[in-house]
Amino acid sequence: MQNNKVYNIKEVIEKIQSFCAVQDRCQWGVEKKMRDWGIADDIIKNILADLILEKFIDEQRFAESFCRGKFRIKRWGKVKIKNELKRRKISESCINKGLEQIEEKEYYSVLEKLFEKKKNSLKEKNQFIRKGKIAKHLQQKGFESNLIWKLINKDK
Repeated sequence: MQNNKVYNIKEVIEKIQSFCAVQDRCQWGVEKKMRDWGIADDIIKNILADLILEKFIDEQRFAESFCRGKFRIKRWGKVKIKNELKRRKISESCINKGLEQIEEKEYYSVLEKLFEKKKNSLKEKNQFIRKGKIAKHLQQKGFESNLIWKLINKDK
């Protein structure tokens, strides 16, 4: 959906700077926002370059805060976080630095809590079906299959 309002460059710069100042943003998201406003591609490229120079946009900072936030608030696993960052065109090195923000001990602790919560919520008596439902739920949350099955098989 394109915005029909015509902006002058100064308005666009002020508006996009305040958009970036509210929370960490990635280049892809800011570019998408300006396209939605109907800004020309050459102007977008110039504005993006300025935003990066002035540190309004920093892909690594974005990846780090994104990883921390999605893990701590939404309880997403690393697989889901990584896929979402790839979708936003974040580089592999920034993604890896971002994922380093998640402590292994805390990560496994969250996985165990989600496992227990799901296990206790199921009424299914058949153990095979129960395990499958738990595994599917945790995979949808973005946790690695090997960690999930190690936890499921440990719980006898």
